[in-house]
Amino acid sequence: MLNDANPGRCPLMKLNVAVVQHACGIDTSKNIELDSKWIKHAAKQDADLVLLPELSTSPYFCITQDPANFDLAESIPGNTSDRFSEIAKANNVVIVTTIFEKRTKGLYHNTAVVFDKDGSIAGTYRKMHIPDDPGFYEKYYFTPGEEGFKPIDTSIGKLGVLICWDQWYPEAARLMALAGAEILLFPSAIGWEPEETEQEKQRQRDAWMTIQQGHAIANNLPVMVSNRIGLEEINNHEKQTTLFWGSSFIAGQQGELLAAADTDGEGIIIADIDLERTEQVRRIWPYFRDRRIDQYNDILKRHIDTDE
Repeated sequence: MLNDANPGRCPLMKLNVAVVQHACGIDTSKNIELDSKWIKHAAKQDADLVLLPELSTSPYFCITQDPANFDLAESIPGNTSDRFSEIAKANNVVIVTTIFEKRTKGLYHNTAVVFDKDGSIAGTYRKMHIPDDPGFYEKYYFTPGEEGFKPIDTSIGKLGVLICWDQWYPEAARLMALAGAEILLFPSAIGWEPEETEQEKQRQRDAWMTIQQGHAIANNLPVMVSNRIGLEEINNHEKQTTLFWGSSFIAGQQGELLAAADTDGEGIIIADIDLERTEQVRRIWPYFRDRRIDQYNDILKRHIDTDE
């Protein structure tokens, strides 16, 4: 059920928000039951908004390239979105999740879906930046979105939803902020190759958290980040594995950590965020006022050749 924009809504200024973190198995129905369990738990703690991990209803199939995995995709609306619509309505909570979308025959997306408190689909966002690295072969499966970086209007405010690899690009977060996003949300599925050194694992996780806290600081917006946990493997001829590092977190408008999960624990984290602080912080740190928009044309270039 799709929801038309409602100009009569009165977005909340103070929100109780939650992020779910868990491992994802091969049984879609059990994964949805697990999502539902933690959404209900968050709702009992008066959560207004719940963010789920990226592609939480299935294993992270992008570990390998297998045409059979396209069978996991479905339309939106479809069976999975209908189920989350029911869960959102039953718990009176806004839910942000991601679905492997079959747009038409041979065209697939990694798509975030936002369900409003009444169960309607407030909007969707198709992942724009698509990685292609060992263990993250997403270009094989996903076509990049072409709708741009547009916040999704809900009964609790405008949500700037981006997905995983999008989180490394300051341009994406800034464009969401410029378009009026009040919160930045990053559903994620990111982890280590198990054979990496402990020092390298720490560097990667720290970089992941720092870049997203930087988006909060640079745009004076709260940030919500989810991730899955656990070791997932594909028993093909290479036996590829990824150890997802959890570490979901919620940060405030100055990048301060409001809540954070560990690397391997299942559950939810919850925090209160004050959307009015954005105005207060932007008066003190007026990045938007001082942006030199007359000097940024080169940002549209792939590379700047200084010899020209």
